[in-house]
Parts: sequence; C-alpha cells; structure tokens
Amino acid sequence: MSISAKDVMKLREATGAGMMDCKKALTEADGDFEKAIEILRKKGQQVSEKRADREANQGLILIKLSDNKSKAAAIEINCETDFVARNEDFQAKAESFLNAAYENETGTISELLSQDVGGLTIEKHLDEMVGKIGEKIEISKVVNITTSGSLVEYIHPGNQLGVIVEFEGAIDDELVGKDVAMQIAAMNPIAVTREEVDASIIDKELEIAKEQLINEGKPIEIAEKAALGKLRRFYEERVLLEQKFVKDNGITVKEYLFQNKAPLVRSFHRIQLGDNSSS
Repeated sequence: MSISAKDVMKLREATGAGMMDCKKALTEADGDFEKAIEILRKKGQQVSEKRADREANQGLILIKLSDNKSKAAAIEINCETDFVARNEDFQAKAESFLNAAYENETGTISELLSQDVGGLTIEKHLDEMVGKIGEKIEISKVVNITTSGSLVEYIHPGNQLGVIVEFEGAIDDELVGKDVAMQIAAMNPIAVTREEVDASIIDKELEIAKEQLINEGKPIEIAEKAALGKLRRFYEERVLLEQKFVKDNGITVKEYLFQNKAPLVRSFHRIQLGDNSSS
C-alpha cells in the first residue's frame, strides 16, 4: 500500500525515529500505526542487544534536590559519545528518568527501569533511544536519599561529576555546604571518618607501607611502627573530616565546619561519569 509523507511524519513525531525507518515500519505494518510503533520498538531492542558489549563512558550525572533539602535523587545515564550527551532530546529524556527516580524514591537500577514514564517503562524508553540514536544507552547508577538533617548537592560544570552531602543538621550558610561538596568532588575521599574505612583497605595500606620500608632497609619491627605513621597520612588524604580544607590548607574540613558553626557530615555520595567505584 502507499504510505503518505504525512503518516511518516506522524510516526516520526511519535517515536523520534528516522524518516526512512518510519517509512519502512509503516510499509511492513501495512499502514497500521500502532503496529509500526511496535516494529520500531523491536528494532530498538535488537540494536540494544547488538551494542550490549560496547563501551558507554559518556553521558550525564543529574541530581534533583527538594526545596526543604531533606530529599534527593541522582542518576548516571551513559551513552557512547559526548555528541549524544549534549543532545537536547537525550537530556530531556534523562531529566524525565531523574524525576521518576525522585518521585518514586527509587533506590536500584532495576526498580527504576520498571518505572512508567509517559505510558512506557524506562527500559522501553532506553530501547527506543538506542534504536533512534544507534548508540548504547544505559542507566548505570541511581541514588535516593532522605534525611532528618540537611542535604547539599553539587554538579561540576559539564554534568560529569556530582555530589550529594548529608549533614547532621541544618546548614545555615549554603556556601559552607557547597564548599564541602566541592571538597568531596575535588579530593575524592573514601569515607567521612576513619572508623568508616573498610578494614581490608587499612590492612592493605599497612602492608604496602611496611613492604616499602623493609625494601628501604628498615628492620621489620621499625617498619611496622613506621607504617602506622604512613597510615595516619593515608587518613589525612582519604578521610573527609581529616582532609586539609582545599581553600585553606591550614585547617581540616572538620575544623572548617566547627569554625562556621556548621553540623558535621553524616554521609556523602560522589558520582563520577564512567567510574564504577563512585559511591
């Protein structure tokens, strides 16, 4: 049957697929609009499967924070190229997925993929995007947090790095909270306090330090004691409250908070694009 340009344009507006793909789908569906949509969705799924092993290290980090600073959500959505990440349609879709995570307080990727956005699950939306764009697209992280304290968010320009900081109480000076969030972005701590550092990490750091000292000719007994000194330096570099404050190396982050009568940090989430170790 003859497929009109008007029908092709209508299908394109409904799905975002290319003109030729829309025409082929309508032809295959004998002009049945709903059947053509299903054909395009299946094509997107097939493209997704073919590109499953591709690297998708570009994309966006997005954060949404409630007005009262007690609730926040964040997602990392990935694609293969920066060109796609800067596309307005891609960014609009990503925002709708973030809103779904925020509104439904979704804490896992599988839960988020099953959420409905505009009559389709997010998983189906991703399939359609893959079919339209031709790149691997996936959501690799989702964070949801509510607190009795106060939350501060920071997105580094370019949306490739984001931070959510949970404070034990209200932050009267927003600049103080933002300074701490930027500290986390820049210095990449692994814990708020030394007590939170995983024991296996401490054991590994002690072993490395001891081996270095022994290789330098130090006796084992001295090396074991000196390794504890190196561990203290490790805490100063990787534990947030013990880190030197980036805007004033004469004080620690903890001292900076005390000086500004600000509450201590309870937890944080640092999400860096393409970094599987981000927390």
